[in-house]
Amino acid sequence: MQAKLTLSIDKNVIERAKHYAQQHQQSVSSLVEAYLDRISAQANKDNEFRSPITENLTGMFAAQDNRQDYKELLADARLEKHL
Repeated sequence: MQAKLTLSIDKNVIERAKHYAQQHQQSVSSLVEAYLDRISAQANKDNEFRSPITENLTGMFAAQDNRQDYKELLADARLEKHL
């Protein structure tokens, strides 16, 4: 069953979303519905909220040494990126 939802979104974001939707032959409504469906399904599955962005970052680098913890690896990756 379809229902209406009113959202307040920045005009620039709306224009970019319309352009993206047109390029992919979809409506903005279908994009929003798919996104909300995905994050709510994931939240129900894990019983916690995780955005698709967070899911994409998980496992972004592998430990070179089993003794190194992720904080050290993250610090090294940041230094490498910004120096």
